[in-house]
Amino acid sequence: MALVAVTLVAGAHYYIWRRLVRDTTTAGGTARKAGTAVIILLPVLTVAGVAVGRSGTPFALKQILGWPAYMWLATLLYLLLALLVGEAVRPLLRRVLDRRAATAAAGETAAETAAVEAPATVGASAPSNAAATSGPEADATPAPDATTADDATPAPDATTAPDPSRRIFVSRVVGGAAAAAALATVGYGTANVLRGPAVKRVTVPLARLPRAAHGYRIAVVSDIHLGPLLGKAHAQRVVDTINSTNPDLVAVVGDLVDGTVADLGPAAEPLAGLRAKHGSYFVTGNHEYFGDAGEWVDHVRELGLHPLENARVEIAGFDLVGVNDIAGEDEGEGPDFEKALGDRDPARESVLLAHQPVVIHDAVKYGIGLQLSGHTHGGQMWPVNYIAQASNPTLAGLEQYGDTALYVTRGAGAWGPPVRVGAPSDITVVQLASRQA
Repeated sequence: MALVAVTLVAGAHYYIWRRLVRDTTTAGGTARKAGTAVIILLPVLTVAGVAVGRSGTPFALKQILGWPAYMWLATLLYLLLALLVGEAVRPLLRRVLDRRAATAAAGETAAETAAVEAPATVGASAPSNAAATSGPEADATPAPDATTADDATPAPDATTAPDPSRRIFVSRVVGGAAAAAALATVGYGTANVLRGPAVKRVTVPLARLPRAAHGYRIAVVSDIHLGPLLGKAHAQRVVDTINSTNPDLVAVVGDLVDGTVADLGPAAEPLAGLRAKHGSYFVTGNHEYFGDAGEWVDHVRELGLHPLENARVEIAGFDLVGVNDIAGEDEGEGPDFEKALGDRDPARESVLLAHQPVVIHDAVKYGIGLQLSGHTHGGQMWPVNYIAQASNPTLAGLEQYGDTALYVTRGAGAWGPPVRVGAPSDITVVQLASRQA
């Protein structure tokens, strides 16, 4: 699998080198040498940046290498897509230029022919003058207008630099347009992340919700992904956005961090400022298990959040349930629905916090009214959303599975490249509605 990945990455970079460097520069030139060096350096830097992110490398080095490494990954994706579109444009542009060149050449030929025929016509109109001259002197003297074919060819203008060939011109136009499109897309996607999540609102009717709980508001946030690229300022933006909605309860449904408490504890400090009538609750996501999930559970408890590890609490007329992420199964800490729900009163309404949408089938089995999840990022970067959609029952938004509703938020941060295209980040205020109201 690793060999396949390396082959694909190498092939992608060779293709980019060919289209952006080889096809747009002259052999042996400074531009080609510089472009080749950059295309070699970028994948090396990217591999190094990704590798140190999962190692015990000092956190400062992860930050230094992380930005260029992950930004190049996003740029690589959109540069490849733009260049592939350019393959369709390339022959059309060449055809247009070829037709223009042929038309210009035809015009020049016609003008030269007219210029040659004009003096010949003038000489033929006065034959008596030519006949009046006789004798050896006349035969030895060449006609003043007589020229050879070589003499008729105009000398090139030494002051005019030759234009690039049409092939290089086409490559430069297509390559330049592709690079501009890729950089603009990545810039737009980065701005989407750095300005913070927007607030979405959705109402979910629940059959067993008592009238007293009608209108109850849960602020759902997932996939904050604090790490080398998104730190304390990002966490503060998330907290400020949540607090601005004045929720009754905050649900943090996993993937809070990408790293250890030692590295990211300071970045998570703003979470202590979350404000909600009935408190803030937390369940683990798969990324918590990349490090020490238990350490993070303890730390968020110190910050004032309430971890739900395969547990439930009674709140405002319904059961709030939380299960561990599937990734915890390798450590014997996976989701345990029986532990969380086995002895509950089935007449009570229930809201489940579970990081990954795929546990919806267990939620249906146990009679959950509403499951709140994240994990998918809504695909994060088009066209990756098609892959995410194929591996999750719901990519984003609200869907119904039997008697259980599933809501999936796109998340508040980003994993890998801090770029979102076609999948803006969000914090969703889910308002519960009683059918009895």
